[in-house]
Amino acid sequence: MTAANHTVPSTTPGPGLELEAIILAGGLGTRLRDAVPDLPKCMAPVAGRPFLYYVINELQLQGVNRFIFSLGYKHEIIEAWLREHFPRLNYEVVIENEPLGTGGAIRFACTKANGKDVLVTNGDTLFRTDVAAMLYLHHEKKAECTLALKPMTNFDRYGAVMIKDNIITHFAEKQFYKEGLINGGVYILDKHKFESSHWPAKFSFEKEFLEPLSQSNKLAGLSQDGYFIDIGIPTDYNQAQEDLAQAPINLKKIDKRWTLFLDRDGVINEDKPNSYILNKDEFIFYDGLLGKSNKPGVFRKFADLFGRVIIITNQRGVGRELMTKEDLLGIHEKLVKEVIASGGRIDHIYYCPAPDKKDPGRKPNLGMAVQVKKDFPEVDFSRSIMVGNNFSDMQFGKNAGMYTVFVKTTNPAVELPYQDIDLLFDSLADFAKGL
Repeated sequence: MTAANHTVPSTTPGPGLELEAIILAGGLGTRLRDAVPDLPKCMAPVAGRPFLYYVINELQLQGVNRFIFSLGYKHEIIEAWLREHFPRLNYEVVIENEPLGTGGAIRFACTKANGKDVLVTNGDTLFRTDVAAMLYLHHEKKAECTLALKPMTNFDRYGAVMIKDNIITHFAEKQFYKEGLINGGVYILDKHKFESSHWPAKFSFEKEFLEPLSQSNKLAGLSQDGYFIDIGIPTDYNQAQEDLAQAPINLKKIDKRWTLFLDRDGVINEDKPNSYILNKDEFIFYDGLLGKSNKPGVFRKFADLFGRVIIITNQRGVGRELMTKEDLLGIHEKLVKEVIASGGRIDHIYYCPAPDKKDPGRKPNLGMAVQVKKDFPEVDFSRSIMVGNNFSDMQFGKNAGMYTVFVKTTNPAVELPYQDIDLLFDSLADFAKGL
């Protein structure tokens, strides 16, 4: 953005990785039965949400925008939860009528995958990996499968993985290791090569596919030291409760490390019920936001406190051809010019014009968050606040790992407690007073 022309580039989210993910979520959770009775393992509650919630959102933040859930034990619980909490996620399910082993489950799920490469992970393991780096290595090595490997010290729960020049040479048995790499349970699989082999209906992906493949120089591995937790045993399940809990927010401790995300209509400007703001003449700031000659507006305060101020808005009116892209850019130019004149700033405006509610860019899906991280790598979602007037704004914020502030401008009846809302204010101006 340059102050000379008072414009800010408005972008739609990129296409992500165009990669699908298979999530294996059919486990019984036998070792967690005392702590989590009668639930599939991936649905074990962690910090108030099923563990699967964190797995899905981590993959969304990596740019994965289509999911295939391989389900078995009590699959109806998972399906009902997905329908309620991820109604706009692009996904399919496959259901094992009887356990097929990890290999059979992956092979069955691959029948629903569209692309050549598919990411595979487990619904009871969270490994924050760089999927784009894995995909690059996968293609560079012309691998049939690429593994994310986690460096560990003083472990005996896992076997070790031996690697040379990013090619896995063999798997060592479980025993005590002072240090080494383990299989992190995240794979990029060449679906076509995998499906071309003749497999029985039930088989082990690890023993019958990965271990023999390690003798052929077709198995790649990338060491990544991101956060890793496997909730398969009570000790690690309890650790996940602590690790994934979000501490209460203290607005008085906001500093330049923080990013402020704002929805637009109904937050910054007056909304049009059941319609869209179609041109700049219809764009009217709420009273008090721009300030007066003797009193700075709220955007001046935001600019002073936050390192970044970013607008995230769904603008389906463009996709539905009720307005043009030029109309939208004209609105944004007016918005930015007046904010700058009031002493504030807008670092970027992101919008998604797609009419399809399941488009990966539309809130609460995370396509626009993925684009933010590409444009502003320094943004830390754990030090970010999403302010909005709709529940989709709150879900977007929480899915990305942000704190959320709901303003009651268009929904005055909303009250706390509400799982996706951290703080509640009557308006954006009232939120600013609380900073």
